[in-house]
Amino acid sequence: MKWNPGGESPDIEDRRGEGSGGGGGFGIGGKSLGCGGFLLLLVLSLVFKKNFFALLSSDGAAPQGPPAASDRERSPQDRAPQTRETQFVAFALDDIQKTWDQILKGRYQHAKLVLFTDGIGSSCGFARTASGPFYCSEDQKVYLDLGFFEELKGRLGAGGEFAQAYVIAHEVGHHVQDLTGLLDKVHAAEERGGRSRGSDLSVRTELQADCLAGVWAHSTQERGILENGDVESGMNAAAAVGDDRLQRMATGRVQPETFTHGTSEQRVRWFRTGLKSGDPNACDTFSAARP
Repeated sequence: MKWNPGGESPDIEDRRGEGSGGGGGFGIGGKSLGCGGFLLLLVLSLVFKKNFFALLSSDGAAPQGPPAASDRERSPQDRAPQTRETQFVAFALDDIQKTWDQILKGRYQHAKLVLFTDGIGSSCGFARTASGPFYCSEDQKVYLDLGFFEELKGRLGAGGEFAQAYVIAHEVGHHVQDLTGLLDKVHAAEERGGRSRGSDLSVRTELQADCLAGVWAHSTQERGILENGDVESGMNAAAAVGDDRLQRMATGRVQPETFTHGTSEQRVRWFRTGLKSGDPNACDTFSAARP
């Protein structure tokens, strides 16, 4: 992507190094395990031959634990040294949120993005790095340990800055769902519908967030800030975290009835839908017979 390093974002809270004492998901924190969380727990379970899913409570939420020392936004002087990666996160977050400012025209409220290491206390509970990036609807913040990008690149082969931007755009997509009231409706329906209905709604919710990430990506095309290979990088990231691929990596078999985020094909297809249309109305995964 075409961008200029060196900038900072007023919407980033840098809480790295606070020592919150734990080891939070690419999805919706406090409500369901995010896809990045599912991904990392599967990979870690395979590598270390331990059940890392035991870190989570039975409902998939991040376990409760001690809160972080402070929830305040830290000043630039207090932050860890800025790197190209942290500067890119700042650029991507601001660019994504400016896009939604324009699309929602006065109805969009900026989310905060919290950088952390090892573990973090959020309003959705205590989250560990192993759970991956996640959005907490209780405090309207995205939580990200930059180490997740190394896992995305190294173990899953989905590297590149646009792949990182896709992850952030997906989480901000959950924030858009939150602001529009969709998350509350989904959570209420999940409670009424039982486990199987909850799984279907979770998949549709995550696929819509992928599509909303594509809506932002469409704007980057229009503004000419994409470079060769960026779109492919985003598609690769979406495919890398499909439920079927992750399950095959973990067990060698696929169990569709346990899906929570959708297959690689579904995730790529809905990301492409947003990318081609640039229209949030095209992201109605809940009306599709088979999303």
